[in-house]
Amino acid sequence: MGLTLTKEEVLQTALLARLHLEEHEVEPMCRELSAILGYVEALAALDVTGVEPMTHAVAQAGPLRDDVLGEMLDAETALAGAPRRDGALFVVPKVVEGSG
Repeated sequence: MGLTLTKEEVLQTALLARLHLEEHEVEPMCRELSAILGYVEALAALDVTGVEPMTHAVAQAGPLRDDVLGEMLDAETALAGAPRRDGALFVVPKVVEGSG
């Protein structure tokens, strides 16, 4: 296992995922998430040359339709069920820290 998450990284990840961790849950979460990242690291090291990409573990045929432009909703109809809005825009909570 190459990557070990810090307490701060786990708390930041929990914040972004909108999860509340009790103090006694943080250390086990560090170990568990680090182990998961270790598994992902091991998968990333595999040589998959020549392996076709797939979207599902089992081949499935799904009904497909042409992607055709249809009737568009006007802004008022599209925003009718929005919990918060600003004019013709959806208002959503900020989840990414930044300078802007």
